[in-house]
Amino acid sequence: MRLVKTLPILLSLGAALGSVSAWALPNDSQQEIHIAADDAQLDDKQGVATYTGTVIITQGSMKITGNTVTLTRTSSGDIDVVTSVGNLAYFEQKQSLSDAKPMQGYGKTIQYHAQQNRIVLIDQAKVVSPDGNSTEGEKITYDTVKQIANAGRANGNKVTAPRPRIDMVIQPKKKAE
Repeated sequence: MRLVKTLPILLSLGAALGSVSAWALPNDSQQEIHIAADDAQLDDKQGVATYTGTVIITQGSMKITGNTVTLTRTSSGDIDVVTSVGNLAYFEQKQSLSDAKPMQGYGKTIQYHAQQNRIVLIDQAKVVSPDGNSTEGEKITYDTVKQIANAGRANGNKVTAPRPRIDMVIQPKKKAE
C-alpha cells in the first residue's frame, strides 16, 4: 500500500529531474530516469527525496552515484539541488556525441545546482575531462554550460584531507601527422 501512495511522488520527481537538460546530451532529457537505492524517503510537501544505500541515478549518458543522494525541488516542481554524499560520490556526463568518454567528477560531497547549471565537488574533489586533463583540490566548481572549472579551498566546509594546493594534469595536444 505504501508504494501506491509514494508512486505519484516518485513520478513527479522523475519528471522534474527529466527537465534538467544541462546534465546530459540534448536527447538525454527525453530518456527514462532510473533510480536504484536500498531505501527511499519521500516528502512531497517539502519537495525532498532522500535515497540511501549505494544510490545510482541514470538518465541517458548522465550518471550520479553516492551512499546518500538527496533531491530537492522548487515550488514549481523543478529540481533545485541534487546532493550526493559518498566515499567517493561520483558524477559523469557526456559533453557531446563525439566524446569517447564522459566528463567525470568525484568528491565526498557533490552538489548539482540545477538552476545555475553548476556542480560543486567538495573534499577530495577531482574532475577528469574526456581527453585526460584533470583538476584536484579541496573544492571544485564546474559550470556545465560553459564547461569551466574553478578549483580552490573549501572555505567553510570540513574536509577529510586538506589540500593547500591545486593539482592539475594537462595532456599534450596531439600533432597532426
